[in-house]
Parts: sequence; C-alpha cells; structure tokens
Amino acid sequence: MKTSAIALYACLLVMTSTAGAQTPANNHTNDFVEEVTIVGQRIQGNQVAGSAHYISQQQIRELGQSDIQRIIRQVPGVSVQVEDGYGLRPNIAIRGVATERSGRITLLEDNVLISPAPYSAPSAYYFPTIGRISAIEVLKGPAAITQGPYTIGGALNLISTPIPEIASGRVVVEGGEDQTYRVHATYGANTNSGFGFLLETHQWQSDGFQDIDGGGNSGLDVEDYIVKLRYSPSASNHSFELKLQLTEQSSDQTYLGLSDADLRDNAFRRYALSALDNIKTKHDQVTLRYNWDIRGSLSFNAVIYNNNNKRNWFKNEGIDFNGSANAQNFSRTNWFDVIQAVNRGESLAGFSATQLQGILSGSIDTPSGSVQLRSNTREYFARGIQVGLDWSLETGRVSHDINMGLRLHEDEEDRLQRNSTYSQTNGRLVLDDFGLLGNAGNRIQSAEAFSVHIYDRIEVGQWVLTPGLRYEDIDQQRIRFEIRPERTVDPAVRSADNFRSSRKNTTQIWLPGFGVIYNFNDQTSVFGGVHKGFTAPTNAPNVGAETAINYELGIRFDNGNVVVETAYFLSDYDNILGECTASSGSDCVIGDAFNGDAATVRGLELSFSTHLNANGEFSFPVQLSYTYIDSQFDTDIADADFFGDVSAGDPIPYLPKNQLNMTIGLQQKKWALFVNASYVDEVCVLASCGPFERTDNSLTFDLSSNYKFTDNVELFARVENLTGEEDIIGRQPYGARPNKSRTAYAGFRIEF
Repeated sequence: MKTSAIALYACLLVMTSTAGAQTPANNHTNDFVEEVTIVGQRIQGNQVAGSAHYISQQQIRELGQSDIQRIIRQVPGVSVQVEDGYGLRPNIAIRGVATERSGRITLLEDNVLISPAPYSAPSAYYFPTIGRISAIEVLKGPAAITQGPYTIGGALNLISTPIPEIASGRVVVEGGEDQTYRVHATYGANTNSGFGFLLETHQWQSDGFQDIDGGGNSGLDVEDYIVKLRYSPSASNHSFELKLQLTEQSSDQTYLGLSDADLRDNAFRRYALSALDNIKTKHDQVTLRYNWDIRGSLSFNAVIYNNNNKRNWFKNEGIDFNGSANAQNFSRTNWFDVIQAVNRGESLAGFSATQLQGILSGSIDTPSGSVQLRSNTREYFARGIQVGLDWSLETGRVSHDINMGLRLHEDEEDRLQRNSTYSQTNGRLVLDDFGLLGNAGNRIQSAEAFSVHIYDRIEVGQWVLTPGLRYEDIDQQRIRFEIRPERTVDPAVRSADNFRSSRKNTTQIWLPGFGVIYNFNDQTSVFGGVHKGFTAPTNAPNVGAETAINYELGIRFDNGNVVVETAYFLSDYDNILGECTASSGSDCVIGDAFNGDAATVRGLELSFSTHLNANGEFSFPVQLSYTYIDSQFDTDIADADFFGDVSAGDPIPYLPKNQLNMTIGLQQKKWALFVNASYVDEVCVLASCGPFERTDNSLTFDLSSNYKFTDNVELFARVENLTGEEDIIGRQPYGARPNKSRTAYAGFRIEF
C-alpha cells in the first residue's frame, strides 16, 4: 500500500521534527502566496519554458464574471463544452484533451489536487466556486510535468483568496434576473506576532434560466465557507497555514436536453420528464501547509490535504417502452436515442417519431414503471501529502533553479445507487417502484499513487534550458457487490456474502520533458519543448494509459504595454483513451474503458493584449485570444461502444477548429465599460459527425461596466448574451442544449 496512513504519518513526523530546527530570523509574509501558485504573476519572457497564462483578480473583476466557462476562454488552447450555463460542473479541455467533466486536466486549488477522486474517478462533479477565486493559472507544455498526473493538456490552478497583510475586508452583493443573487464577503488580518486569519463566505442562488413544462425551475443554491489561519512570526524561518473549506450545493440540473425542433421553438424549455432532477453535493477540505526557508537559496515546503465529497444526482436515465413490473427488470433506452429518433423522423421500439415526441412533451402517457430515475449517490475522499524542495545555485556563469517534489496520494469513490421507476401521467411523473438500494451500482473503486518529479531551470547567457522528469506509480482497483432481492443482505454492508467481482490495473511510467528559451533581448524570446504526456488509466483491465508525445514551439513579445504570444503545438497520441460515463451519453457499460489507438491533435494559439492611450483621460484596453485545433483519429475503430464507428481521419468529438475571444474596454478614472465577444466553431459530438451530431457555430457578446464612487465603493453591472443568441452548444448526454439566455445583473462592491 503506497499511501498508507503509516507512510503519511511518517512523513508528517519528519516534517514537524525538521521544523524544530533553529534558523536565522527573516520575514516571510508572502511565502504562502508563492507556494499556492505555479506561475504567480504576469508571464515574463524568460520565466516559463512553455505556454503559461495568469488571469489576475483585476481581470476577473473587470469582466464581472463568476462563471469559469466565460473567464477561461481568455486563455488560448482552452476549450469548453458548455452544459448548464453557470459553470457548476464545467467541461474544460486544454490542447485538445477530452472535455468531459474536466477529467483529463490536472485540476488544482492552491496547488493541491481538488477533483473528488483525481485518480480513481477524476470527473469534476465538484468544481470550486469561481465567485470566491482570486486568480487563475493555466500551465501547458514541458513545465506541466511538475503538476501531474494529467500532463498531455496541462494544469488549471485556482487560487483562493489570500490572507490580507493588513486588517481589511470586502463585501460584494449582486442581484439579477431569474431571482438571482450572489453575496461574497471576506475579512482578514495579520498581527505583529505573526498570526494571520481570513474568514470568507460566498452565497449564490438562482431560479435558473430554463422553464420546466408544468412548472418548476432550473435553479441553484450554493453556500461556501472558508477559514484560513496562518502563523508566520518575523523571528522565524518557519510558517504554517491551516485552511478549512466547506461547500454545499443544490441545483436542479438534468442530463435531459431537447429535440432540435423543440429547441428552435423555445430554447429555454425543459421537458416535464426532468422535473424531479436535482443534484446535491457537499465538499469539505482541510489542508495544512508548512514552509521552511532553510536559507536564501534553499526552501522546503509540505502540505497535507484531505478532501471529502458527497453527491447525489437524482436524474432521469431513460425509458422502457413496454413498462416494467419493478426497477430490477428494466430494459432501458436512453433519452439521447429517443431524441435522435425524433430528430430524424424515425420510429423506435415500435413507436413513431410523433409518438416519441408526445412522450417527450408529456402529451402521451407511458406504461407503469416505464421511466427510470436514478439516485446517483456517491461518496469520495482524496488525501495525501506532498513535499517540495526549491534550490537555487550558481556555478560560474550558469544558474540553476531546481524544483523537486514528491506526492503520496490515495482516493476512493464509493457508489451505492438506486434505480426507481415512474410512469408519466398527464405530464407528471408518478412513482411506481422505489427499487432496491444498490440496484444501480454497488461498488467501491480506489487508487493509491506515488509520484515524484525533478525540474531544473538552467540559465546560460541568453539561453534557458528546462529538463524535467516525472514518475507515476499507480495501483487501481474496483470491487463490485450485488444486491439480494430477498433483502436478507444489507447492500451497505460489503462482505463475502454479497461479493460479485473485482478487477485491478497497475501503471508505472516515466515522463521526461525538455524545454528551451532563447532570449533575443528583454522583450522578445522564442520557446520550445517536447515532453511525454500522460493520462491515468482506469481500473479496467487490459486498458493502457493514455500517452502522447507533445511538442510546442512559440514566440513571446512583451514591452510592458504590448504582450503577444503565439505557439504551435502537436500531441501525437499512442493511445487515446475513452471512458464510459453517464455524462458521455454513450451506449456502453458505465465504468468500462476503451483504447482508441493512435490520434493526432495539432493547433495554433495566439494571445495579444495592449492598453491604448494608457496615460490619457480615456484609455482602451484590448485583449484577444485565438485557438485553432485540428484533431483526428489515425486508425479505424470498428463497432467501438464508446467512440462509435471511427474511420481514420474522423475528428475527435467536441474539439472546435476555431475559437476567438476578444475584450475591448473604455476606461476613465472613475468608470469603465467592457465588451467581450466569444466565437466558437460548431463541433462534432460523435466521430461520425452525421446529421444531428453537430452543434451550432456560436457568437456571444457580454457587456460589463463599473463606476467608482470612492476608492472603496464601486457599482457594477453586466449583461450576458447581449444579443440573445439561442444556439445549440451541446448534444450530450441526452439531447440539444442551449447557451444561457440574455441575463442582466447589477451590484456593488465595498472594501474596508
């Protein structure tokens, strides 16, 4: 057992015993700001050998956004598959990896893994509330190997509100359409004795922008609480920080979309079949961080973390057209197939397209026990310890900045789910059979991982070289248990009496990388690199890890006012991995995984920013990012349950060829106005890309403004989707989904 409690405690004892050593006095008020970041500031030409981006608190404030899907499109190379319109569970990809539930990127908060179970179940059913996030970092290229385990695309690090250096606080109050309100409040301080603290809460509620047939809303209710405590005395080189975080969410979200005709008629409608759909989540995190400045050129840091997550997504899964006497004897057809039959005007299971449309709209009743709803109850934990050593040294004309890190980690997903059956009567769902606990999944899957990396930033004259190496050692397993219809065995008690099956998968892999920068001068540099990328496999036997050789070449210019970066990237996959989940909408067994063989993703990234007339009475900030992605399967995959029938040359689903994001502002001393335009190409939702397997091209405009009454009081307002576009922006899991409707918000910010 690689990450047993004994190993964790041993590491903690080593860390705390080391902390007792006496070292010269120093002041370390900013140590933790550095420890929770990857980049930590605007990128300079010789800072990172590769493409990296930092979105500051000021940039987030200017757009006035609390939706990660809108904010992250400022970063070239990042793709987003919009699902709920609020970014509650975003689908984010970096450089062409799979978007689904952000499960193929290394997702971090304060440089700590934050997905519910990053190795055994990486889908981000929990995602940090962006309204409380202070800054965002995206790291791509060879440097991403320091942030595994998902290194093909890169890492997304969300930086929480730091403890202020002086006693201060902030209150943000926002209200808007759809009975939406948001309150974000913080207060913190540092004392002369070295004690610091932060108290923070974020409250967010909305009725949602979609209306359910027969009544009901599609809203959300999110509560966030954070406490940070820090001890960093000026007379010591040691610092400690404790972070406690709790998030509870209830949102009336569904996997069920619309037929194309219904979306064109009323994009913001939802079928009555989804009236009961709701997800409740509870996430808590405890981190203890320690930093020791051994001497000016050598520092040690460690963090112990424990994340717990519970969720229950009660949602409509499908229909048995013949009805079912009970929830155990159910022949399910998922709603994606039903909606596709309606779109194509085809019959399904003996029902005409018109009859299927009637079932969807609620005008046709269904047999007893014909509609299946599932209580997708799962509990997760993720815990571990990571330690790092940073060492700077000079040998003649050569300088080294060496970063070494080690992580011991374990995580688990526990499923104990229930299928219940309903019938649709007069447009309402009526319960027919509650079902047995465990009939929709009774299993535990877990992972234990050990990883280590070393990364050296070598400066020689105008050259910067960055060799690096990462090692991942992962053990994964799944144990399934069965239910006993005679109800003599409690399904919550897992033992030999109800054991069903088990499977394991083990992975050991070395991931080398090398980057280079050549600085022509203080303003212009070129960078390039190559690294072996990796995605942790599942516990499915005979399924290999997803691996790719990744290349990039770029140029960066920064004269203090104009910043331009462009990069070409290529990911040459040996094996692209497909994993069957409910959110993929695929007709496969949930939890199974599939080898997709060779694939190629290549692309071009461009970012540009400037501030015209920066010192004048009126100034004009401009920011632009553009991404081109060309993706394809390199081999035929016949009759694959997950990918469908794939021919070499078919596109990889949900990767738009062209994306463009542009923000233009008009600023004066007391007020500012910003217009953001975002364009995304249509995408194929399946490799075959046939009729009704594409989304729409989408161009949306957001408008935001603010006015400063004083240095501490500010009013702001924004309108999302200013022109009221109604596009199909997704088709999975089950049917067409619209972008968010035109919505207006206004509020105020007080700092004290």
